[in-house]
Amino acid sequence: MTDLLDQAYSSIMATITATGQAPHFTELASALDVPVERGRELVHELMAITPGWVHPGTDYIASFPPFNNQPTQHRISVDGRRSWFGQ
Repeated sequence: MTDLLDQAYSSIMATITATGQAPHFTELASALDVPVERGRELVHELMAITPGWVHPGTDYIASFPPFNNQPTQHRISVDGRRSWFGQ
């Protein structure tokens, strides 16, 4: 079980760093080759053990430390690329 959580964490972090946006749980499920419902469950399991959270009443990742999926006043730039928001 922890191996799959580790893979989910790594996949979410890789998507955020590559695109500036957290994946939807359907994208996570596809990346991990698990059923869609399992992808949704993994998002919530990760949020329960990290300081991240989903948008209230949804399954959408709102924050995945150190990144925020929703705009904040904390812009992160790397090599002139402004694709991320910090918590």
